[in-house]
Amino acid sequence: MNSSPIGVFDSGIGGLTVVKEIIKVLPNESIIYLGDTARVPYGTRSKEMVTKFALELVKFLLKRKVKALVVACNTISALALDQIKKISPVPVVGVVLPAVAEAVRASKNKRIGVIGTQGTIESKVYEREIKKIDPSIEVFSVGCPLFVPMAEEGLHNHKATQLVARDYLDDILKAKVDTLILGCTHYPLLLETIKETVGPSVTLVDSAKPTAYALKKVLSDNDLFSNNQNPSLEFYVTDAPDRVFQVASRFFGSEPGSKIKKVIL
Repeated sequence: MNSSPIGVFDSGIGGLTVVKEIIKVLPNESIIYLGDTARVPYGTRSKEMVTKFALELVKFLLKRKVKALVVACNTISALALDQIKKISPVPVVGVVLPAVAEAVRASKNKRIGVIGTQGTIESKVYEREIKKIDPSIEVFSVGCPLFVPMAEEGLHNHKATQLVARDYLDDILKAKVDTLILGCTHYPLLLETIKETVGPSVTLVDSAKPTAYALKKVLSDNDLFSNNQNPSLEFYVTDAPDRVFQVASRFFGSEPGSKIKKVIL
């Protein structure tokens, strides 16, 4: 048993979708969340810059004696996961591999779509990992850079979001995929619009739930479970805590039960 917290981090606050699932799957675990809201989005930045920022976030959480790290950001998972694992003395869970495994299981026609930030899509990480499991699967990837600001601004069912979704997802629909990976932790906030656009025949795979179960396995394998009956939840951001509090309420469906603090890395 180990009652130390789990560190969860993201380029912004999309990773709160992962936090929400971790709380469901591991209700006795304390969590420290760090969102780099001062420098979001990461999706348009170089691999070197994403790695530099990610390692700064990791060092902040390691100083707080976390027992595991969850990289709740597809761009960081795609571009910097190996570097994070090199410096981390605790287990590290990314969001890419759990989503890939679920998508491969779900696909019947072996045509999988992936949507994500430009950085994630250009890394081709999803395509590589899917083909490692099954080389015969065809992967169709599309960058959707406007989805992140739309999710953060609460434009979930806005007409503008619907128009952008139709434009972004047109190629995915033409490819006749039967499974679509939401390759960014912000995208579940736009779930209804995405679902409406692709139709009922396409299975949507969100990385949050499979990542929470991957974390559960890591904690089990390393004997790190907590039996804390009163776990804590701490939120840190690098900018605009008041606005983040409002957006976090959208992620959780209610106000988060913890004050959001601003930190300087």
